Amino acid sequence: MTLKMNLESPIVTVEKSSEYLYNELSNVSNFEKLMPDNIAKFEVLGDDIFNFGLSGMPEIKLRRKEGIPNSKIVLNAASDKLPFSLIATITTITDNSSEVKLDFEGEFNPMMAMMIKGPITKFIETLANNMYKL
Repeated sequence: MTLKMNLESPIVTVEKSSEYLYNELSNVSNFEKLMPDNIAKFEVLGDDIFNFGLSGMPEIKLRRKEGIPNSKIVLNAASDKLPFSLIATITTITDNSSEVKLDFEGEFNPMMAMMIKGPITKFIETLANNMYKL
Protein backbone atom coordinates (compact mmCIF):
# COMPACT_ATOMS: atom_id res chain seq x y z
CA MET A 1 0.00 0.00 0.00
CA THR A 2 1.30 3.44 -0.86
CA LEU A 3 0.14 6.88 0.12
CA LYS A 4 0.15 9.91 -2.13
CA MET A 5 2.12 12.68 -0.50
CA ASN A 6 1.73 16.27 -1.68
CA LEU A 7 3.69 18.93 0.16
CA GLU A 8 3.80 22.63 -0.72
CA SER A 9 6.32 25.31 0.09
CA PRO A 10 5.15 28.77 1.04
CA ILE A 11 4.80 31.08 -1.97
CA VAL A 12 7.81 33.39 -2.06
CA THR A 13 8.15 36.66 -3.94
CA VAL A 14 11.46 37.14 -5.74
CA GLU A 15 12.61 40.42 -7.27
CA LYS A 16 13.47 38.73 -10.58
CA SER A 17 11.57 38.24 -13.81
CA SER A 18 9.84 34.92 -14.43
CA GLU A 19 12.08 34.43 -17.49
CA TYR A 20 15.22 34.91 -15.37
CA LEU A 21 14.01 32.48 -12.68
CA TYR A 22 13.00 29.89 -15.27
CA ASN A 23 16.42 30.06 -16.91
CA GLU A 24 18.21 29.84 -13.55
CA LEU A 25 16.13 26.85 -12.41
CA SER A 26 16.60 25.15 -15.80
CA ASN A 27 20.34 25.04 -15.09
CA VAL A 28 20.60 22.23 -12.53
CA SER A 29 23.94 23.50 -11.17
CA ASN A 30 22.09 26.52 -9.74
CA PHE A 31 20.23 24.30 -7.26
CA GLU A 32 23.40 24.28 -5.16
CA LYS A 33 22.67 27.95 -4.29
CA LEU A 34 19.24 26.95 -2.95
CA MET A 35 20.37 24.07 -0.74
CA PRO A 36 20.15 24.21 3.06
CA ASP A 37 23.23 24.83 5.20
CA ASN A 38 23.43 21.15 6.20
CA ILE A 39 24.22 20.01 2.66
CA ALA A 40 26.86 17.30 2.72
CA LYS A 41 27.22 16.78 -1.03
CA PHE A 42 26.23 18.44 -4.30
CA GLU A 43 27.37 17.10 -7.66
CA VAL A 44 26.24 17.92 -11.19
CA LEU A 45 26.15 14.67 -13.17
CA GLY A 46 25.00 16.06 -16.54
CA ASP A 47 23.06 18.86 -18.22
CA ASP A 48 19.79 17.79 -16.62
CA ILE A 49 20.77 15.76 -13.55
CA PHE A 50 22.36 16.36 -10.16
CA ASN A 51 23.01 14.47 -6.96
CA PHE A 52 22.78 15.90 -3.47
CA GLY A 53 22.97 14.71 0.08
CA LEU A 54 21.93 16.32 3.32
CA SER A 55 23.48 15.34 6.63
CA GLY A 56 21.74 12.24 7.96
CA MET A 57 19.71 11.61 4.79
CA PRO A 58 20.35 9.31 1.81
CA GLU A 59 21.71 10.93 -1.34
CA ILE A 60 19.11 11.84 -3.95
CA LYS A 61 19.51 12.22 -7.71
CA LEU A 62 17.18 14.68 -9.41
CA ARG A 63 16.68 14.92 -13.17
CA ARG A 64 15.04 17.85 -14.95
CA LYS A 65 12.12 16.22 -16.72
CA GLU A 66 10.24 19.08 -18.33
CA GLY A 67 9.82 22.80 -18.40
CA ILE A 68 7.19 25.23 -19.54
CA PRO A 69 9.09 28.43 -20.38
CA ASN A 70 8.86 31.08 -17.68
CA SER A 71 6.25 29.24 -15.62
CA LYS A 72 7.18 25.69 -14.57
CA ILE A 73 10.12 23.32 -14.03
CA VAL A 74 9.61 19.65 -13.14
CA LEU A 75 12.38 17.57 -11.56
CA ASN A 76 11.96 13.84 -10.97
CA ALA A 77 13.90 11.52 -8.71
CA ALA A 78 16.23 9.45 -10.88
CA SER A 79 15.73 6.41 -8.64
CA ASP A 80 12.69 4.15 -8.33
CA LYS A 81 13.38 3.66 -4.61
CA LEU A 82 11.97 7.10 -3.78
CA PRO A 83 9.68 8.01 -6.69
CA PHE A 84 8.79 11.69 -6.46
CA SER A 85 8.60 14.95 -8.38
CA LEU A 86 9.67 18.43 -7.35
CA ILE A 87 7.71 21.07 -9.26
CA ALA A 88 8.60 24.75 -9.29
CA THR A 89 5.72 26.99 -10.39
CA ILE A 90 6.68 30.54 -11.35
CA THR A 91 4.06 33.29 -11.58
CA THR A 92 4.82 36.71 -13.06
CA ILE A 93 3.82 39.66 -10.88
CA THR A 94 5.62 42.45 -12.76
CA ASP A 95 8.48 42.57 -15.27
CA ASN A 96 10.98 42.34 -12.39
CA SER A 97 9.05 40.40 -9.79
CA SER A 98 7.73 36.84 -9.59
CA GLU A 99 6.22 34.37 -7.17
CA VAL A 100 7.63 30.87 -6.81
CA LYS A 101 6.01 27.86 -5.18
CA LEU A 102 7.51 24.38 -4.86
CA ASP A 103 5.40 21.23 -4.77
CA PHE A 104 6.69 17.83 -3.72
CA GLU A 105 4.62 14.90 -5.01
CA GLY A 106 5.35 11.25 -4.42
CA GLU A 107 3.97 7.88 -3.41
CA PHE A 108 5.42 6.14 -0.38
CA ASN A 109 4.54 3.38 2.03
CA PRO A 110 2.98 4.75 5.23
CA MET A 111 6.14 4.24 7.32
CA MET A 112 8.37 6.03 4.79
CA ALA A 113 5.81 8.83 4.40
CA MET A 114 5.78 9.38 8.15
CA MET A 115 9.60 9.46 8.34
CA ILE A 116 10.21 11.87 5.45
CA LYS A 117 7.29 14.29 5.76
CA GLY A 118 9.00 16.60 8.29
CA PRO A 119 12.45 16.71 6.64
CA ILE A 120 11.01 17.12 3.12
CA THR A 121 8.65 19.91 4.23
CA LYS A 122 11.59 21.76 5.80
CA PHE A 123 13.74 21.09 2.71
CA ILE A 124 11.29 22.57 0.17
CA GLU A 125 10.65 25.57 2.46
CA THR A 126 14.42 26.21 2.52
CA LEU A 127 14.69 25.89 -1.27
CA ALA A 128 11.83 28.37 -1.72
CA ASN A 129 13.20 30.81 0.86
CA ASN A 130 16.60 30.75 -0.87
CA MET A 131 15.20 31.68 -4.33
CA TYR A 132 16.48 35.23 -3.82
CA LYS A 133 20.05 33.83 -4.06
CA LEU A 134 19.64 33.04 -7.77
